[in-house]
Amino acid sequence: MTQHAEYWFDPICPWAWMTSRWMTEVSQIRDVEVTWHPFSLAILNEGKDLDPGYRKHIDDSVGPARVAMAVREEAGQEKVKAFYDAVGTAIHPENTGEEDSRQRYQKAIDKALAEVGLPAELGEYADQDVYDEKLRESNARALGLVGDDVGVPIISIDGTAFFGPVMSPAPKGEEAGRVWDGAVALASYPGFFELKRSRTTGPIFD
Repeated sequence: MTQHAEYWFDPICPWAWMTSRWMTEVSQIRDVEVTWHPFSLAILNEGKDLDPGYRKHIDDSVGPARVAMAVREEAGQEKVKAFYDAVGTAIHPENTGEEDSRQRYQKAIDKALAEVGLPAELGEYADQDVYDEKLRESNARALGLVGDDVGVPIISIDGTAFFGPVMSPAPKGEEAGRVWDGAVALASYPGFFELKRSRTTGPIFD
């Protein structure tokens, strides 16, 4: 029987990127349909007292999420994953860290749109709030399923949602499938809420 998953991502989050690589692998080896939803960490952190360096990073980060939502609204849901794959690759494994983050994100957006064959004009939404209300709705739906004190990744498995899983590197092949089977088993138990340990490694982009 086909399982239905929903996945919320902000393109700038390296941990959401890692988990999305696992979810991509799972969709190829298990009978699961995944719907990909843009999420904005910038909107999530509005009004919060953050470290100044992280505040600048978050404020600079809203562009890719805005464009992901513009892709959904103007090119269709089926284009969201392709855009995320392309922009995430440019932001994460291809990142050289040599530029201002806002400039780097805009370059990644422009590169991704070209690769996916989407109109370059969609990149202009990075600096516009046209679809911010749609992003707020997407954020609110995800947080309504999982609770308030989380970021991304957020995954819903047949209606049961969790923050995570957070992993590095992303498992591949049947190992990815076994991790998915475990996540499904946990999601099937109504009383399960949390499983966590401290991270001992950063994102490994392989």
